[in-house]
Amino acid sequence: MTSLMILKWRKLMSLQAVLDYVPVSSLEKTSAIDWNPVCHITYDRDTWVKLVQPPSAYAFDEAKLICQDSSTTWIVWVPDHGEVTLDRSDFYC
Repeated sequence: MTSLMILKWRKLMSLQAVLDYVPVSSLEKTSAIDWNPVCHITYDRDTWVKLVQPPSAYAFDEAKLICQDSSTTWIVWVPDHGEVTLDRSDFYC
């Protein structure tokens, strides 16, 4: 190993030691354990949402909610694509 590589490695290890030492409150620990990635936002029709992935290469990355199809799916309109049914996980909260 060259001396430059050794210096970079030592710097990286000292930074890791600092990061490992950073105190975390009990609230932060509890929040991290209880974190639930489910979206709890209530959507209304005619709302524009940002899509996780557009339905085609030429479609927009946003969609307009038309109507709720089920408790977890919506019928939406995507510009340059048309109507499509999406799960709530297909668009950002």
